[in-house]
Amino acid sequence: MKAFVTGGTGFVGSSLVRLLLEDGYDVGVLVREKSNLTNLEGLPVTLHYGDLKDKDSLKKALKGYDFLFHVAADYRLWVPKPDEIYENNVKGTKNIMDAAGHTGIKRIVYTSSVATLGLNEDGSPADEETPVSFSDMIGHYKKSKFLAEKAVKELVDAGKIDAVIVNPSTPVGPRDIRPTPTGRMILEAAQGKMPAYVDTGLNIVHVDDVSRGHILALKKGKTGRRYILGGENMTLKEIFETISEITGTPPPRIKLPHNLILPLAYLFEMVSRITGTEPLATVDGVKLSKKKMFFSSRRAEKELGYSHRPARQAIRDAVEWFKKQGLLQK
Repeated sequence: MKAFVTGGTGFVGSSLVRLLLEDGYDVGVLVREKSNLTNLEGLPVTLHYGDLKDKDSLKKALKGYDFLFHVAADYRLWVPKPDEIYENNVKGTKNIMDAAGHTGIKRIVYTSSVATLGLNEDGSPADEETPVSFSDMIGHYKKSKFLAEKAVKELVDAGKIDAVIVNPSTPVGPRDIRPTPTGRMILEAAQGKMPAYVDTGLNIVHVDDVSRGHILALKKGKTGRRYILGGENMTLKEIFETISEITGTPPPRIKLPHNLILPLAYLFEMVSRITGTEPLATVDGVKLSKKKMFFSSRRAEKELGYSHRPARQAIRDAVEWFKKQGLLQK
């Protein structure tokens, strides 16, 4: 069987490519002329040069494939030009779904995010049915992913595609070459560059468990249904303490109130608009941190047979990979 992956050069996508190859799939990957191919080095994949903004290149690339994993996403909490995020995440998703419908793709797994889901006010784990609306979306990334997921659902409801939606929580682990915002946080904490923390929480999951969840969704997922692919709920303080235990670097001891950081985030973003560099803290990031991003993967566990390893192992694998890249002292 032949599987096509968008975002295959990235963090989650390259993990998925590896597992698909292990399972015996012939794998094709969408890449751009300037894509960083480091995560695909040595892998027996077919590269298809194209762009999510170019419908013709997508239709050409998808010909002959059975399945599509649309993993690619523009994951930035701050962008100088917000239109870019909607162009990549919303229009790009519509384009690849349209191309899949025209080329006979049998089934699609669309990688959404827990960013599109509702949260419980009391901090208890949310699930796929926790109430949410577009007005709850904070920042352009969340808004764009909400709209992209909505577009996929509409195509499924119209009978134009057979797609399953997966909502990964916060993946960590090896091959985070960019790194992602979470990977950067782990790296800076491991380097002792994180002086303080806020009272928030994340659901930490190993990137390879998320990738395995994608394949399970392809095989067992119900058409049009959402599945949270998560791991272990941890407070930010617990995450930093775990990093400290693994690396020996002292964890941050100062807990800062959100209202103190928010004015600084506005200042950082103002400077970034002038310099063009990414801000040290973003307004959206601070607003998001006011709620604990805790989730339950019970549906995926029950319906897909999904499972995850301890968060500590995911964090350790991330730290070890950063060490191998020479970013941490061994």
